[in-house]
Amino acid sequence: MLKNKNIFFKKKILIYGLGKSGLSTYQFLRKKSNLYLFDDKKSIIEKTEIKKKLISHNDIKNKEFDYIIISPGINVNKCLLAKYLKKNSNKINTDLDIFYSSYSENKNISITGTNGKSTTSKILYNVLKDQKFDVRLVGNIGNPILLEENIKKKTIFVIEASSYQLEYSKLFRTNYAVILNISPDHLERHGTLRNYIKAKFKLVKNQTSRGIAFLNTNNLHIKKEIKKIKVISKIIEIKKTINPKFLKIINNPYFISEGNKENLSFVIEIAKKFNINQKNLLRTLKNFKGLKYRQQIIHRSKNLTVINDSKATSYSSSASILKSLSNVYWIVGGLAKKNDKFPLCKYDCKTFKAYIFGRDKLHFFKQLKNAINCQHFQDLVFLLKKVFLDIKREKNKKHKIILFSPAAASFDSFKNFEDRGKYFNSLIKKLINV
Repeated sequence: MLKNKNIFFKKKILIYGLGKSGLSTYQFLRKKSNLYLFDDKKSIIEKTEIKKKLISHNDIKNKEFDYIIISPGINVNKCLLAKYLKKNSNKINTDLDIFYSSYSENKNISITGTNGKSTTSKILYNVLKDQKFDVRLVGNIGNPILLEENIKKKTIFVIEASSYQLEYSKLFRTNYAVILNISPDHLERHGTLRNYIKAKFKLVKNQTSRGIAFLNTNNLHIKKEIKKIKVISKIIEIKKTINPKFLKIINNPYFISEGNKENLSFVIEIAKKFNINQKNLLRTLKNFKGLKYRQQIIHRSKNLTVINDSKATSYSSSASILKSLSNVYWIVGGLAKKNDKFPLCKYDCKTFKAYIFGRDKLHFFKQLKNAINCQHFQDLVFLLKKVFLDIKREKNKKHKIILFSPAAASFDSFKNFEDRGKYFNSLIKKLINV
């Protein structure tokens, strides 16, 4: 194990990609190493200090770097430096590797999976924080991992790790590896489902014999992968089922959906390893409000609930909440994910209506029309007006639910899922106030 001697110090390093991850890497290493910066879109760089460190494409070829630190958003097969990276793949590392090289003696819990990473990370962070641990929430959620300060020996890191980060990491190890679930996702980046699964399982494969892996062995892809690879860490199998009495004590509507029950089952098992006080655990779970745009209830009245689940970018993510609801007006669409298939049948959807928008609306219509009563629209404004009109005309007096769970990427019309979620909230606010 590394003894807090960062192997990236006093080296010649190229940082490729100047988003949050790349810039945090620069801040961490700028006084410790000889840095060169590159981004495919250098025109977006505004800070003079950063501009001075930029290196041209041609100059990169003539320099010998010790390491190349790649941001998660860089696709090594489809970027300006693709040929160069292929020749120098042995030098590629990530901010996770730099972190581990400095803080290998600190405990870290690394959470990955197709759905539920952010929510599970936040719940676990809240549980540990309420127990008075010095805990940091980093990675895809919270601070970039290299921006944390005042780190002590007892500091614990809860890391939300994406398949993109894990794919390029070489040194990083975790004490507690968590794989919530796996379903086809990001195949446009990883190429195949096999590559995607391999990236996720690096968390487990890189563990030592002292490590613990929490795995959802009910998940078919996870179950198959365990049989294929050699695992030396201890495996704790997580079952989705939670005692109904426990859920009744918590009395938190956020944990009604199948997906959030799955997230909760992991938190409960991990908490046991930290001797969490049961009263503290229950209090934290009762008070958990959820994250923005992740099954977030934005309106609730006697006859109507509106849920913003903009974070849902695949069918599996939307299905996890649909399974727990009825009388749903489901708003779906955007950029369809490669090889994504709707997992519910017509019987499951008998109280649903689907309202489709976005670039791939015809694709979604073809996939869903045999299971759900579907309509497609030019944009969200007309779509929502039709939803409210249909609710008004509905003779059934049962409680209605408007679910914004797109099951698709947002980049056809929005910067990201947060931008999409914010826009949806603004439309709902106008329509409900009318």
